[in-house]
This record gives sequence, structure tokens and C-alpha cells, in this order.
Amino acid sequence: MSDPLVLSVAPDALEMILQLRDNEPGDEEFALSIEVTGFQGPQFAYELAFVPLADRKENWVEERHGDLAVIFPLADRGKLDGAALELTEQGLAMNNPNTPAPPTISAPAGDLSGPLVDRVQQVLVEQVNPAIASHGGGAELVSVDGTIAYLRLYGGCQGCGLAAVTLKQGIERIILESIPELSQVVDVTDHASGENPYYESQKK
Repeated sequence: MSDPLVLSVAPDALEMILQLRDNEPGDEEFALSIEVTGFQGPQFAYELAFVPLADRKENWVEERHGDLAVIFPLADRGKLDGAALELTEQGLAMNNPNTPAPPTISAPAGDLSGPLVDRVQQVLVEQVNPAIASHGGGAELVSVDGTIAYLRLYGGCQGCGLAAVTLKQGIERIILESIPELSQVVDVTDHASGENPYYESQKK
């Protein structure tokens, strides 16, 4: 009895992949190589390529999908389990129920006193929080370490898929423009918890 397939390939996607594969030069069999290269936001990032099946590396798994051989690192098996290659209007897409664990960032035990901290607190109260209050959220200062301010988002901003964008384009810009002594603003919010966590919503 063969092992169950880790991946699935939709028929129209398989047809397109086979057409592309058959354009590869030479007579040897080419496999579709799939490798998880990291993550983009809440989803894994992938590298897909046609490689000679004979060049399959050690610790890589081979699956047969009709006439197509699909290979991927054994280390990526858990990340790809249950994923499906599908053909969308934008092209080939990976529909993966698995999502990367959010990176855990902890704020150093910095200072929460002094004139610099007071200025950050003032900017948060007077400029930042009124700007994001419409989303039902807010930002609080966790610590200041050197020229880096560590913030935690709460309320509607916690778990928001746009939290990183909100921080970069809005909060960070306001704080850095107001306080040139600071070089960076870091979000240490646990976006995987809260009432509407973004990472959890992606799994449903």
C-alpha cells in the first residue's frame, strides 16, 4: 500500500504544468520541484522549478501525479501536507491550509522613563492613537532601547492582517518624523492571539 499523497494537483493545473514541462530540452524526465523558501506575510513562499528527476537530492520526496513527478524536501512535508496546486485567473497558485508560525519578537528590557520615552508617549497619545482609533485599536509603548521604540498594538489592530502595513506606513512614520532621535519602531504584538487573530483566520 503506497503512502497517501502530500500534495494534490488540480486537473487543469496538471495539464498546464505538463505542457510547460514538455518544453524542457532533452529527453530525460523532468520533475516539478517545490521548495518552501520562507514566508510572505501569513503565507508560505515557494520556489517552483523543473529539474531533471535524476538530479533529485537526498532527503527529497517524490510523488507521482499522473505523468508528472513532483519532488520536494522531506523537511517541507509538514508545511505542504494537504496543499493543492490550482490554476487561477492569475496563474498557478498553491492553496495551502498550513501557515507559518508567526515570529515571536520580544521587547528588550529597555527604559520606560526619561525625556525620550515621554516624547514617544506624547506622540502616541496625541497623534497615533487618534489616527487608528477608527479601527477600534491603539498602540502602547513597551520599551525604548537605545534608538529603537518597541510598541504593542491592541484592540482592533491586534491580529489585523494590515497591522504591519499600519505600523510601517502610519505609526512608524509619525513617530520617526516627530522624534528624529529614534531609528526604528518595532511591533512586538502577539498577532496570533486576540478575538480576531489574523493567523487563525487564515486557517478557516
